[in-house]
Amino acid sequence: MAKLIKTLMVANRGEIARRIIKTCKKEGIKTIAVYSFVDTNSYYVEEADISVLLEGENPIQSYMDSSQIIKIAKKFNVDAIHPGYGFLSENASFAKKCNDENILFIGPDPDSIELMGDKDKARLIVKELGIPLLPGYENSKEKETKLLNEAKKIGFPVLLKASAGGGGKGMRTVFKETEFINSLNEVRREAKNVFGDDRIIIEKYIESGRHIEVQILGDNTGNIFHLFERECTIQRRYQKIIEETPSKVLDKNLRKDMLECAMQIGKKLRYKSLGTVEFIYDNKTKSFFFLEVNTRIQVEHPVTEEITGVDLVGLQLKIAQGEKINLNQEDIKSKGYAIEARLYAENPASNFLPTSGKIQILKFPNIDGLRIDSDLKNGDLVNIYFDPMLAKVVAHDSSREKAINKLKYSISNIIFLGPTTNIELLKN
Repeated sequence: MAKLIKTLMVANRGEIARRIIKTCKKEGIKTIAVYSFVDTNSYYVEEADISVLLEGENPIQSYMDSSQIIKIAKKFNVDAIHPGYGFLSENASFAKKCNDENILFIGPDPDSIELMGDKDKARLIVKELGIPLLPGYENSKEKETKLLNEAKKIGFPVLLKASAGGGGKGMRTVFKETEFINSLNEVRREAKNVFGDDRIIIEKYIESGRHIEVQILGDNTGNIFHLFERECTIQRRYQKIIEETPSKVLDKNLRKDMLECAMQIGKKLRYKSLGTVEFIYDNKTKSFFFLEVNTRIQVEHPVTEEITGVDLVGLQLKIAQGEKINLNQEDIKSKGYAIEARLYAENPASNFLPTSGKIQILKFPNIDGLRIDSDLKNGDLVNIYFDPMLAKVVAHDSSREKAINKLKYSISNIIFLGPTTNIELLKN
C-alpha cells in the first residue's frame, strides 16, 4: 500500500464536496473542507470534520488558489486532496504540487492530465491508435487564411474548440465560410481569457449527433476497466442537462466497439483513477468518433453508480492509496436504467440567463429509486459566482420507460419557491 489515507481535504464545494465527504465517512477518513464566505452556511461545511474559510474577495479565485489550499492541507497534515470536478480537478500543475508536498492527489498522474488537457496532443495519440477521429485540423498557429482553407477542406459546418478548453467554454459552431474569421477571433479571445492559451482545433461539426461517453477506471497494476456508457445528448450551450445510461441507440456490437476504443486509450495512457472518454455518434452514418478524455470524476457519475452499484469515489480513494482493485470486467454489471436531470437556477424564457436570490422553500420527494445530489436548503442564497446548478435528480428503475416516468413524477413533486428555475423545461 502506497499510503493509507487518514485525513482528506476536499478542494471543492457544493454537492460534489458532500458526495466525497459521504464516502470518506463510510471509509472512516477524517475530512477537511475549504469554503469561501458565500458558502458559510452550506451543508458540506457542516458535514466535514473540520472546515476552513478561504481568504479572498472573489469566491471563484479562492477555490482556484492552489497555494492557499496546499498551505491549509499542510497545516492539517492531510494525506490526500480530492479536487472533485471543475476548479483544480484537471490542473496538472496543482497535481504536481500535491505530489511535491507528499500529498496524494485523488486523480490520475499529472502527465495524463496534461496530455489529455491538450486536445491537439490527445487527437494525435488517438490517431496513432487507429480510433475514429472527426476530420479536423490541429495546427492553429497558422494564419487566418490558411485556417479558413483548412476549414473549407473539412467542409462547413465546423466546430472551433479551444485546445486547452473544457466545460463547454471556448467552443463555437460555424455554419458559413463568411462567419469563419470573426468566429475564430472570438474563440481565440475566449480561450486566452479562460484558459490562458489561444490555440484552437477545427473539427467537422456533426449536425445530427449524440454525445456518448464511456466511464473508465485504471488501477495500479495496469488494468483498465469500463463501467459502461452514458448518453449526454440533451444540452444547452454545450452544458449537459439530461444524462442517461444505457444509451438507447447503441446495439451490442456498437457498444462493444466503443467500450473497447475507450479502454485502448486508457491502456495507451497507462491511466490510473477514473476517467471519461467522450465520443460523438453520428445518427446519419451510425458511426462514432473520439472527442476528448476528461481526467476527473464527472458531474453525471451518479447514473453510472446507480446501474452498477459501484461507489466511484471509493474506487478513486483505493487506487490513490495503492490498493489492488479486486474486480474483473465480468464482475461489473449494468442493471436497469438510470437517468439524471440537472436542476438549474436559470430562466429558459430569457435565453437561459442565470438567476439568483433566496430559496424560501425547497423540498425534494422521497421515492424509492430516486437519488438527489444537492447542497441546498431553505434560506440558502443562490449566488452569482458559480455554475447555476441547484441539484441533480436521478431516477433508477428496471426499464428506460419506468425511469423516465419516475423522473418526470419526481420533478413534478419538487416544491421550490425562490429564483426562477428550469423545472418546467425539464418536465417537458
